[in-house]
Amino acid sequence: MIEVKTRSELEAMRAAGLVVWKTLTLVTEAAKPGVSTAELDELAEQTIRDAGAVPSFKGYHGFPASICASVNEQIVHGIPADATVLADGDLISVDCGAILDGWHGDSAVTIAVGAVSAGDLALSDATRKAMWAGVEAAVAGAKLTDISHAVQTAAEAAALADGVDYGQIVEYGGHGIGTQMHMDPFLPNIGKPGKGPRLKPGMALAIEPMLTAGGGETRELEDGWTVVTADGSRAAHWEHSVAITEDGPWVLTAPADS
Repeated sequence: MIEVKTRSELEAMRAAGLVVWKTLTLVTEAAKPGVSTAELDELAEQTIRDAGAVPSFKGYHGFPASICASVNEQIVHGIPADATVLADGDLISVDCGAILDGWHGDSAVTIAVGAVSAGDLALSDATRKAMWAGVEAAVAGAKLTDISHAVQTAAEAAALADGVDYGQIVEYGGHGIGTQMHMDPFLPNIGKPGKGPRLKPGMALAIEPMLTAGGGETRELEDGWTVVTADGSRAAHWEHSVAITEDGPWVLTAPADS
């Protein structure tokens, strides 16, 4: 069963989502050469708590921080650390979640640190375009994998345009969200259209493609969290929480004019 929310419940999720948006905006501004990922985590936690919310990542299955900070070849679930200091040319993906009045918001951005290569910028842009293609497919009456197919198709189109064979991560994907951060259904980032449950107004999904500049194979580090590309290629990750409404997709983790 996919949790269906009332309009007022979606508005409560929107409030949580805007806390996440503000947090990621400040983290993006702070992500400069010489700054540690632990400092970014401290900024994120303070911003979330100042808004009257709670970091949803901290303590989740034992995760020790308020954001996931995944640098360069790290795809997702990177643990912030004092020893991880950003350098000019790094690419960092920051995933952030907040709980406000019992409702969750979840979003991720990829940030260019200093002077980043054109290839890395293209990788991030391709991932972001794939996310927005998925968002546009999140409409009432569609099937779940219509989103998956839109994400995959956009990623492939970007690869063709960029002349790069981007790796698509299949082990990880999007998910339902609402009274919990991770809920049914799992949302693959690849797939044929027309499969899975039909989308109804009141449902909410986190749409989050991940692409690499190399292959799609992954491995998990000994910390039990950090997922990296098996070939050492760089990765990008973008995510928004989105509500299905009668009027089309409603992005809960960004202002209306973004």
